Amino acid sequence: MSTRTLVSPLALSRRRGKAVYWSVFAGVVLLFALAFLFPVYWMVTGAMKSPDEVTRTPPTLVPDQWHLTGYTDAWDLMDLPTHLWNTVVQAAGAWLLQLVFCTAAAYALSRLKPAFGKVILGSILATLMVPAQALVVPKYLTVADLPLIHTSLLNDPLGIWLPAVANAFNLYLLKRFFDQIPRDVLEAAEIDGAGKLRTLWSIVLPMSRPVLGVVSIFALVAVWQDFLWPLMVFSDTGKQPISVALVQLSQNIQLTVLIAAMVIASIPMVLMFLVFQRHIIAGISAGSTKG
Repeated sequence: MSTRTLVSPLALSRRRGKAVYWSVFAGVVLLFALAFLFPVYWMVTGAMKSPDEVTRTPPTLVPDQWHLTGYTDAWDLMDLPTHLWNTVVQAAGAWLLQLVFCTAAAYALSRLKPAFGKVILGSILATLMVPAQALVVPKYLTVADLPLIHTSLLNDPLGIWLPAVANAFNLYLLKRFFDQIPRDVLEAAEIDGAGKLRTLWSIVLPMSRPVLGVVSIFALVAVWQDFLWPLMVFSDTGKQPISVALVQLSQNIQLTVLIAAMVIASIPMVLMFLVFQRHIIAGISAGSTKG
């Protein structure tokens, strides 16, 4: 059965047809590339303009004079190394705990078949219907006075780590992937004498690298770009992440310095996407198809 496309194979076999096809294709790709890259260019070059030029109307496409002092001032005046390190600590802890607990819960629901497993999974998925804003006050009251031990997690990375562990979407994504693992592979491991934990560590996790990659990206980005919750947890300026510090310290800072700080703050996430972008499609597609 042949596949129908906008351009017929007969037209593509001709020289003129190929020229028109590749010209249109290259134009569309170039247009989308410019649409996505131009804001990045505008932000990077905006930090290199003078304070007067960046607010000029109409704006200049290329800086009249290139200034790198915006980046150096942002690095020093806004104490970016401290806030970037705070963000790395908070994101890394939330990622590690979420990966451990979500993987364990998803494996239990998928392969261990606990009693009332479907009810538990349904209850977990029901939390996705609750707006995140509705959970802010209960979470804050819980973190401010942790039940049973009555201790406060304010100004503590645990205040970011513990709420991030309960992520229903990532748990469901992992469970869907574990459901697709062939039963023959797990039965072979059981025949060889592997227990449940050994099967998870030696068989399931190595096969789950694509979905673990996409879950890792989601977990890191969620913490890195979060603003409201870290703002409530960290009243100590020296412990605030970069997302909160940029707002708190922007009152008496020049616009070019603030733009430079935003560029620096976005570099880690951009690099992560460039390195791990293939895991996003691979992980989602692997968890949504049978086989």
